[in-house]
Amino acid sequence: MKKLKIDLNDEDYMGSHEASTMWGKQKDYVRTIYNKYPKRFPEGTIRKFGKQLIVTREGMETVTGIKKSQLAEIKRNKAKHAAEK
Repeated sequence: MKKLKIDLNDEDYMGSHEASTMWGKQKDYVRTIYNKYPKRFPEGTIRKFGKQLIVTREGMETVTGIKKSQLAEIKRNKAKHAAEK
């Protein structure tokens, strides 16, 4: 088995709260989905370290169906719709 080298400075790895809010979800979204439906996350995209869940960009994109590259546009559209009200 080949060992993976992980760069913890890589922005594709994030804590569950950070990932949840980045994707516009409640801060406990990742933890809730992981506890109820752990198989939704592809193998190797989420891991628990003590009490902390670390998730990858790929895991979040798979679970939410939203690419990280789309997040800025989605936030702009939400802000635009909020301003129109």
